[in-house]
Amino acid sequence: MRTPQRSHTSILAALALSILVVSAADLLSATGPPSAAEPPRIDIEHVWSGHPVGFSLLTERDRQFVGYYDTNRQLTIAQRALGETKWKFTRLPSSVGWDSHNYITMATDRDGHLHLSGNMHVSPLVYFRSKSPLDASTLQPATPMASAKIEKRTTYPRFFTGPDGALLFKYRDGKSGEGNDIVNRYDPSTKKWRPLIDTPLTDGVGQMNAYFSGPEPGPDGYYHLCGTWRDTSDCATNHSLSYARSRDLIRWETAGGKPLKLPLSPENIDIADPVKPGGGLINVSYNLGFDNAKRPVIAYHRYDDSGQSQVFCARFEGGRWIARPVTRWKGYRWDFGGGGSIPNSDVGVGEPTPAGDGKIELSWRSPHESGTFLLDERTLEPIGKAPRKPAEWLNPEGFGKIENPSPGMTLQRAWDQGKNAPAASRYALVWETLGANRDRPRPGPPPPPSMLRLFRLEPAKR
Repeated sequence: MRTPQRSHTSILAALALSILVVSAADLLSATGPPSAAEPPRIDIEHVWSGHPVGFSLLTERDRQFVGYYDTNRQLTIAQRALGETKWKFTRLPSSVGWDSHNYITMATDRDGHLHLSGNMHVSPLVYFRSKSPLDASTLQPATPMASAKIEKRTTYPRFFTGPDGALLFKYRDGKSGEGNDIVNRYDPSTKKWRPLIDTPLTDGVGQMNAYFSGPEPGPDGYYHLCGTWRDTSDCATNHSLSYARSRDLIRWETAGGKPLKLPLSPENIDIADPVKPGGGLINVSYNLGFDNAKRPVIAYHRYDDSGQSQVFCARFEGGRWIARPVTRWKGYRWDFGGGGSIPNSDVGVGEPTPAGDGKIELSWRSPHESGTFLLDERTLEPIGKAPRKPAEWLNPEGFGKIENPSPGMTLQRAWDQGKNAPAASRYALVWETLGANRDRPRPGPPPPPSMLRLFRLEPAKR
């Protein structure tokens, strides 16, 4: 689903940015909940709606930050104090083209400095760091991050927290069919990044690249990594469902505990299902979860022996990985291929979730059937639909409504990435765009901008 790079990092004229005058101590000590007068829906501003690209919402202490592309496609950060409805805007020197890969991601370090990355697809690293804690108006370009040599063809930025609480950053160096995953670690005392390990985390050995989710912490004390390898930009060349785990993100091993040499490559990683290129495995349709015994279970889509599309689950049992078909659809095949962001995925699978009493919950979506199903934990066979759970959160008015009158508009959402948001509320962004278009410009004028809104969801009463 990848396309050749388009020049989308043209530098705009620097804008005069106002500075929020407040001490770092005051900001970092503020943890109050939103005001009772705060409305459940707050308009931010109109945004670009010509194609979908991921926005970012981050709540930290009593501040909230929203990263998005405005009507001129300029990378913008809106900031407010919880309880207020007025936003302060910072326009950054970066603008998006037509590439749906160019999402935005944000994080804060232990001192409250804001870190932001995004708007890149096989292009130089885009990274900003704030000079003052919790103050987006002081964001400044901070590249190179750790290595000017390898930060020239970057994609898929991700901030996450390591087992020791350190701020980490993962990205791909390279392109579809030829790329490595890199992980950096931030030192707040020196305000500098350095490589977490002395090699890439993954290496496609010049012949392929990894599409791995994670590392994500699991209930068993390990960080887990799983995904596929791809030979070219054609998404049909995904193959070899793979897995690795680590307690410290430095030393990695197989599901059976055998040490793995870094970098992880198709030649030395744990293969959960040796699917061949063209076998129906795709990097947008898999998820790792766990059963009731805390064993990792990978749910994914591929073709069965007769070439039909099916949902499978792979689990490490008795010293080896065993892949079992979960569905047995007849006469259905999702025949995908090509590059660029796929407009629609026919098959989607959720995260296997322990449901107790020897059962696992798994959701899937396809033209054949959709829903959340119960699997027998022993056999991974479906045994019926999962009972409908009561809603945990109440949706405010307008949360799922499309207002832009242009044909083909779809609803986009981004959930709060912050870990310090008030427990009594859940925040989300909502806006509307046309669907993906393989990262190519659309002919004719773009649709009118849509309003980007912040919604505050309240817990459902029990």
